Amino acid sequence: MLVWLAQFLEQWISGFRVFQYTTFRAVMAALTALAFCLFFGPWTIRKLTALKVGQAVRSDGPQTHLIKTGTPTMGGSLILTAITVSVLLWCKLNNHLIWTLLIVMLGTGALGFYDDWKKVVYKDPNGVSARFKMVWQSAIAIFAGLFLLYFANLPATTELIVPFFKHIQYPLGAIGFCVLTYLVIVGTSNAVNLTDGLDGLAAFPIVLVAGGLAVFAYVSGHVNFAQYLQLPHIPGANEVMIFCAAMCGACLGFLWWNAYPAQVFMGDVGALALGAALGTVAVIVRQEIVLFIMGGLFVVEALSVMLQVGWYKRTHKRIFLMAPIHHHFEVKGWKETQVVVRFWIVTIVLVLIGLATLKIR
Repeated sequence: MLVWLAQFLEQWISGFRVFQYTTFRAVMAALTALAFCLFFGPWTIRKLTALKVGQAVRSDGPQTHLIKTGTPTMGGSLILTAITVSVLLWCKLNNHLIWTLLIVMLGTGALGFYDDWKKVVYKDPNGVSARFKMVWQSAIAIFAGLFLLYFANLPATTELIVPFFKHIQYPLGAIGFCVLTYLVIVGTSNAVNLTDGLDGLAAFPIVLVAGGLAVFAYVSGHVNFAQYLQLPHIPGANEVMIFCAAMCGACLGFLWWNAYPAQVFMGDVGALALGAALGTVAVIVRQEIVLFIMGGLFVVEALSVMLQVGWYKRTHKRIFLMAPIHHHFEVKGWKETQVVVRFWIVTIVLVLIGLATLKIR
């Protein structure tokens, strides 16, 4: 929106030409989303507290979490609003990729909002049914896959690019691409949701992974950089970098209120939506495996739950003391802040490894 205004004004004031630079708009998008969350954070916390949408803590979880009972949840609505406002202000709105990301994020966020609302307002501990959640997520993921395949004109849409190797690409075909898109979006959405179990545990890794994907988006959107680094050139992907920057700013602003001891929780409305958005960005820039590397924390969290449930059903024994795996370390005696910071460090290392794939091929 501001880009169009700047184009109109730059014929009189040349300084407005800076709005044409993607990097400038990315920085401003991050700062806008950050300022939005910092400014509206207290109001959001007061509003959620007044609505009595307090978090219900699982009785079989770590006993130290019982003091968190009643802490406002659904704070992810603040993050999604900040991202949306920032993106509408700083992105070029004729870019189909941006609208795809917004639809996926807000559509999945609506599902998370409904799930949170049932849990905290109607006191239904189960929230929406697993079948309903899967149908909704599937519909959004399939829409994204079909739209990117037939309308976004992505190059190399039918190939799975393998990092660290120059010429290893696996053909997928149209059906394979849609299946991959489905798995990445739905898988990342649920994995981030499972990770969001400690104060600040999910927010900062989302910042790191979104920042890493922003680099890939910028490189893929620049024809010379893409050619030099032997990545597929994705027309319009530079605007996706602005979306990622807005995610970084919004999650950092939210972390101000979500850091230990948390004043507000993200809830499913934030975790499901942000995970789906990360997955969609990875599909757009054709770096699904890189997302698997950089988001390794989310992968491990999800696998720990799957292994725990599967093994318990088979043997009636547990692999971990408690799942997801962050609770396992808490039960072992790690303090909550130790678990969070150490998992942050792991994510920093994984994101750096993912970024190394830009050159190591």
